Amino acid sequence: MKQLISKLKKHQKSNAFTLIEMVIVLFIIGLLMLLILPNLNSQKKKAENKTNSALVTTIQTQVDLYSDEIEKPITLDKLKTAGAINERQVEQAKKAKISISNDGNVSITP
Repeated sequence: MKQLISKLKKHQKSNAFTLIEMVIVLFIIGLLMLLILPNLNSQKKKAENKTNSALVTTIQTQVDLYSDEIEKPITLDKLKTAGAINERQVEQAKKAKISISNDGNVSITP
C-alpha cells in the first residue's frame, strides 16, 4: 500500500507543463502583442513624419541657398547636380512625395 501511495505521489510531481498552463501563457502573450503592436505602428509613423519634415527643411534651405545659381524652375535633380543634396536625399524626397513649386517653396504633396 505504501508503495502504491509513493508511486502516485511521484506520478503527480511530473516536470512537464499542463495544457492549461500552456494555454494561459499563450493567452497572455497574445494580449501583450495586441497592446504592443498598435503602439509600434504609431511610433513608426511619427518617426517617418519627423524625418520627412526634416528633409523638407533641408531641401528648402538648399533651394534658398542655390536659387541664384540654379536656373528656374528648381528641381530635385538640379539640386543634386549642383551638389546641394545627395542621391539618397533625392530618393527619400521622391518616396515622401516632396515637391518644389515654381516659386521655390518646398512641400509634401498628399
